[in-house]
Amino acid sequence: MPRPQCPRCQRPQSLCLCALIPSLPSRTRVLILQHPSEAGHALNTARLAALGLQNAELRVAEVFEEQTRSEEGYRACLLFPGEDSTPLQRCAADAQPLLLIVPDGTWRKARKLLHLNPWLAALPRVSLSAAAPSRYRLRKAPAEGALSTIEAVAQALDVLEAPATFEALLKPFDALIEGQISAMGSDTYQRNHQRHS
Repeated sequence: MPRPQCPRCQRPQSLCLCALIPSLPSRTRVLILQHPSEAGHALNTARLAALGLQNAELRVAEVFEEQTRSEEGYRACLLFPGEDSTPLQRCAADAQPLLLIVPDGTWRKARKLLHLNPWLAALPRVSLSAAAPSRYRLRKAPAEGALSTIEAVAQALDVLEAPATFEALLKPFDALIEGQISAMGSDTYQRNHQRHS
C-alpha cells in the first residue's frame, strides 16, 4: 500500500518539505519546462523551485506551444550552456525583466526538449559563468559546473537580482538530499556516492 503523499510537494506525508519551502518574490519570471520522465522522480527539484518562487511556473510535456515564450513585459531567454550563450551578469542591468526558461531533465532529455521545440533552441541563451559547486551529492554530475535545476535557478536569480539572495530556495533541497542519504544509510552513501580521492 503506498504511503500517503503531500499533494503540494508530492513527498510522503512523513517527509513533507512544505514547512521549508519559501515564497520568494522575484522580478524575473521563471518558467521551468520539465521532461515527463522527471515528473515522478523522488528528487524532483524543479517542483521545489516552482513552489518556492511567487513568479514561477512548472509545465510538464515534451512539446510546448511557441506562445509559451510570449509573456508581456518580459524578454524570453533560455538558461542553457553553450558557446553562444551570454553570461547572466550581462543581463542583470537590463531594464526589461527576463522570462528565464529552464529545461528540466537529464542533459540528454534537456537536449531532446530543445530538439523537439525548435523555437526553444532558437531563443537567446544565457548561462552561469561561475557556478558554485553543486550540493546535489546523490547524482554524478556529467560535467564540471553541472547543477540541479533548483540550484541553477537560485544561482541565476542571485546574479540577476543582486543584492537579493535566493539561498532560502535551497532549504527544502538540502533537506531532501539529507533525507535520502539518511534513508539509504551512511555506508551505502559512502560506497556509492562519496568521491574517492
